[in-house]
Amino acid sequence: MSAVLRLRRVIDAVLSRVVIVLMATLVVDVLWQVASRYLLHSPSSYTDELARYLMIWVVLLGAAYMTGQRGHLAIDLLPSQLPPPARRYLQMFIDSLVLLFALCVMVIGGGRLVYITLTLEQISPALQVPLGYVYLVIPASGVLIMLYSLLNILDNQRPALQRQLHRAS
Repeated sequence: MSAVLRLRRVIDAVLSRVVIVLMATLVVDVLWQVASRYLLHSPSSYTDELARYLMIWVVLLGAAYMTGQRGHLAIDLLPSQLPPPARRYLQMFIDSLVLLFALCVMVIGGGRLVYITLTLEQISPALQVPLGYVYLVIPASGVLIMLYSLLNILDNQRPALQRQLHRAS
């Protein structure tokens, strides 16, 4: 098994478990919110805010995971019409654009957002958590999306490299 494949499997395993734990926590939080409101007639003050922040983390980390699984929605009208080598180059181009987007918007832009909110010491109203910690998932998921995009590009190059090595021998 190659080092790239091992790295992908480790990241997949860790990230999938993190998303599962966050999603389970979100479900428990929302259930507690409903129970405290309707059964105890005393709505919890923090559950709404916690659910919002957990949803942000689940969505962004889930997007990173789906980048690695190539599970995002896509219109495949053009790729389906192309021959396999051209399709591979198109996929590498798309993965490069995703990598560039993740770098510019999520890592750089998200990093600035985290820096600004931590510098201004913005605190969430109910949980009293620094908002920079909540927004930290943006650059973190951006790094993961970049890593997965790079791994996808390497995976797309592998068949061409194997053909070149076969021709040379």
